[in-house]
Amino acid sequence: MSLQDEELRNLVLSQLVDSVKAISELSECRNVFKKTTGDLVRRVKLLSPLFEELKDSDEALSEEELKSLETLRIALVSTKELLNSTNHGSKIYQAFKREEIANKFHNVTEQIEAALCEIPYKKLVISDEVREQIELVHSQFRRAKERTESLDSQLDKDLIMAEKEDDPDPVILKRLTDKLHLMTINDLKRESVAFHEMFITSDEVPGDSFQKMPSLLNKLMEYVLLENPANDAPESDKDLVKHRSPVIPDDFRCPISLELMKDPVIVSTGQTYERSCIQKWIDAGHKTCPKTQLTLLHTALTPNYVLKSLISLWCETNGVELPKSRETCRSKKSGSSISDFDRAAIEGLLRKLAIGDPEQQRAAAGELRLLAKRNADNRVCIAEAGAIPLLVELLSSSDPRTQEHAVTALLNLSINDINKGTIVNAGAIPDIVDVLKNGSMEARENAAATLFSLSVIDENKVAIGAAGAIPALIKLLCEGTPRGKKDAATAIFNLSIYQGNKARAVRAGIVSPLMTLLKDAGGGMVDEALAILAILASHQEGKAAIGQAAPIPVLVEVIRTGSPRNRENAAAVLWSLCTGDLQQLEVTKELGAEESLKELSENGTDRAKRKASSILELFQKVESDS
Repeated sequence: MSLQDEELRNLVLSQLVDSVKAISELSECRNVFKKTTGDLVRRVKLLSPLFEELKDSDEALSEEELKSLETLRIALVSTKELLNSTNHGSKIYQAFKREEIANKFHNVTEQIEAALCEIPYKKLVISDEVREQIELVHSQFRRAKERTESLDSQLDKDLIMAEKEDDPDPVILKRLTDKLHLMTINDLKRESVAFHEMFITSDEVPGDSFQKMPSLLNKLMEYVLLENPANDAPESDKDLVKHRSPVIPDDFRCPISLELMKDPVIVSTGQTYERSCIQKWIDAGHKTCPKTQLTLLHTALTPNYVLKSLISLWCETNGVELPKSRETCRSKKSGSSISDFDRAAIEGLLRKLAIGDPEQQRAAAGELRLLAKRNADNRVCIAEAGAIPLLVELLSSSDPRTQEHAVTALLNLSINDINKGTIVNAGAIPDIVDVLKNGSMEARENAAATLFSLSVIDENKVAIGAAGAIPALIKLLCEGTPRGKKDAATAIFNLSIYQGNKARAVRAGIVSPLMTLLKDAGGGMVDEALAILAILASHQEGKAAIGQAAPIPVLVEVIRTGSPRNRENAAAVLWSLCTGDLQQLEVTKELGAEESLKELSENGTDRAKRKASSILELFQKVESDS
């Protein structure tokens, strides 16, 4: 295979793996297409083993094979685009356009099925299990292509009645809010933003659906609000609602001023603000959205008429006078629980971090650690104030307690996904790994937990592995407290999803401690040890190292007596070991595993059933050959 052919092969397979991963990670669809999208995503996920196995193999692919895989890649790109638009589009619009969107789903199903027809499975160097799974998925796509789903006639009737009548029956509105998943003020606010974005960006001439939507959305909003005017208030507030002034729903407050909005407008990021406040923010030279910190693509302000009418309705229902326009607003970037006092306190703590003496730095890092743990708004505010680079610097502190506070504060801040990126961009990974290697036990444990949190983002898995974290995590796995061992195990598991880190873990000697934990039933780490072994067994080096550790007896015992998840993982490891290794297969049979595997193939989880059945087939093949 020439270098050019190898690069093309690797590119196509990487793109296929990335496409399936992107589709798998899409949030659950909450609209009238929930079942359709769920079924499609589930089928696409099942294609992953084919691409992973081909990617791990060094076998060349023929021109015919590459062409068929490229056709499938194009089909998956179309699928992802459709799923994305369905997940984030206007739910009411999609309800009106159900037939048109259903046809789009049918088209991408046909594309995938046609692409699967072109793939020459018998020529590909893949395991029998993967070949059988892909054939099964192909048959599912074939049936889905031939099946025409009937549309919900009751939903059609409800949409017509709700749109036409000035005062629709509450029973109809209840059915619509349930079916469209528009049951809270939050849901309806997002729907309002989605509609506005669609209206602004759409190239088509507004038709009947566009004309009907604002009216219907207002009716649904009125219904939800009247059903529970305080449905977005905290539980403690709801109990007092009858005895004091009504609680203003958070979605009616400007994120900058925290006051009830009179003239709500939408900025390019989709967030809504009071016009005077956001205009003042923009006039001050800011080019980002105050709440999301995303760059504003433009400074045009679009009136949010739907939310404005909803605020008016709420004011009328609760006897509240609509506020008059204000000239000033308090500076606040996000979150409704950060007062000006809290913000000033955070800024004071940052000054101590930057220029204070060691004792002041330790105390300030400790306070930020607690504040970051308390709530999501604090995490946003602390990061926006510029704390992360200062905390990263303190990871190198010679004072153990300061170091503990700094790494734990970063752990708490990393709960916020945007903060994860800021922490990595501040160059924190090497310093966190250094704490993991040399810090106090508490600091090491929290460093492991921080690395796990950061590794949720795929590119960070590569960087963390390359920074030398895995040997240090294995050491913590061996000598940490029970909590530390679990932190280390979850980090190792997550990092090992990346193929390169599997080899790093095996070469760092992880198999021996995992086997020790697996054999210690009272140690509380059997679940974690088996999960990591199962993921490592899919790698050739991992399989070889596990096979040398004489694991068969304990794996067979787990299959006999373990929990459903542990039996599944034990069967997965056993299948990897027995595939292509007659000696391991014979040891398994000599230990009397056949009966337990038969029982597992009938009563286990779906994956456990497949693995157990595959091992039993290997037994039968050996018997027929002998």
